Amino acid sequence: MPTNFLVLAFAVSFVWLFALSIFFWRILNHYNKLSKGVSQKSLKVVLEDLIKDGQVNKKDIEYLKEYSLKLEKDGLLHIQKVGLVRFNPFKDTGGDQSFILSLIDGHDTGVIISGLYSRSGTRWYAKKVIEGKGIEHELSEDEKKALKIAKESK
Repeated sequence: MPTNFLVLAFAVSFVWLFALSIFFWRILNHYNKLSKGVSQKSLKVVLEDLIKDGQVNKKDIEYLKEYSLKLEKDGLLHIQKVGLVRFNPFKDTGGDQSFILSLIDGHDTGVIISGLYSRSGTRWYAKKVIEGKGIEHELSEDEKKALKIAKESK
């Protein structure tokens, strides 16, 4: 009976040593992959460098997020939508040489420029638009049409 116990203990010890050998081989292989291409540095130094780089990257990402939000907010103030309507305001002249140009930003604020062509000359008019509505002067139907085209052009 003691020999069976001794053989069993030897077999268990052998399996245990084999399992530990595989475990240590995998750890050593992983360590070698982590420190591949690193000369004269320990794993501790490599990991500390990675942590420092991660912190720097985190700060850079936060800065880029804030900067992109600022650009997006500022971008809403630039002309983003354009609407153009050509028409003939007078029956006695030929062609659609008159026009209404709507230039508005992301908040539907901007200007509507009207150019009325007649035989005696061209007259220009401009109206201020805030949030899609004429402020100082009421918008004509054609101007509302140009504004609608501009809003839909986004």
